[in-house]
Amino acid sequence: MVTARLRGGTAEMTALDIVFSSAHGAQHGEAELTDGIFTPCYEQPSRADRVIGELRRRGTGGVTKPHEDGIRSLETVHEQGYLEFLETAWPRWKAKHGDRDALPLNWRAPGMRRDIVPRSIDGQLSHYSFDAGTPITAGTWEAALAAAAVAASAQALVSAGSRAALAVSRPPGHHAGRDFYGGYCYVNTAAIAVERAREAGARKVAVLDVDYHHGNGTQAVFWQEPAVFTCSLHADPRDTFPFFSGHADETADGTNLNIPLPHGTDWQSYRPGLERALSGIAGFAPDALVVSLGVDTWEGDPISHFRFRTSDYPGLGRAIASARLPTTFVLEGGYGLEAIGANVAGVVEGFESV
Repeated sequence: MVTARLRGGTAEMTALDIVFSSAHGAQHGEAELTDGIFTPCYEQPSRADRVIGELRRRGTGGVTKPHEDGIRSLETVHEQGYLEFLETAWPRWKAKHGDRDALPLNWRAPGMRRDIVPRSIDGQLSHYSFDAGTPITAGTWEAALAAAAVAASAQALVSAGSRAALAVSRPPGHHAGRDFYGGYCYVNTAAIAVERAREAGARKVAVLDVDYHHGNGTQAVFWQEPAVFTCSLHADPRDTFPFFSGHADETADGTNLNIPLPHGTDWQSYRPGLERALSGIAGFAPDALVVSLGVDTWEGDPISHFRFRTSDYPGLGRAIASARLPTTFVLEGGYGLEAIGANVAGVVEGFESV
């Protein structure tokens, strides 16, 4: 389905816009700590490559390169000290420890101080991270800049009049906060899209996070922002990463909605929660919608426990389209490589069919 974009008072028919940068491949970690052992990283370059390959194969939209400034986009969301850490972490780590992935040594326990940033790279890795599954590598900063530019560029297209755009950005972003990283996420691409929409004139923006895991970083970024409504459907954090965020009682005085769901949730049992989320978004009456599009809800995902089938994802796209809002999709999780492309394409095609 094509969509209308206004240019100089006339309607130009276009397909959904897709933004992609091959620079995402610079982030390629060797291993993560999972279940007590080091395993190859589930979050790898082939994820985005599979998505863009399938979209191109189907002729779904036109693919463009990012045109926004990555560092300026990062500065709209993240604290300067954190960005300086990300930019310098790899060369400092390599100088001290050699050419291997940088992972933290320890984390703060309750009662330990957060107000003093350690001087050593080892201490700073522990200060800014919250897990041992998100290695910093030689290309982390380059990939982070590219992801920020991709998300900002997709949102800029929507703000300029496109009905919708898809940011095929990697690494994912919804676990990253203003000054912390983890969950494979270094910079929060959904939050960057939100801030780009607000810069372009949106008074209120909603975020709908459909990734299997709770978007703790996005929630933290906008926790005290009344002009942004954040909503996440995800596996119950009592059972699933990130464990310490995403419970139903985290409401931020009405601008945050969490809908935790049990392991084994399939599309039919997911739909009532999605309807509740869309009702909450409608009640907020935003000018724009940003969707954290994770497809790790798929039944074969190696690190998740929902039961979506590939044939369910067009229905998810149609449901999102029912919000009738300018929509920016930002790629999040999805680690079943054999299906990630078809699952993302299914959402896009379902959205475009409405």
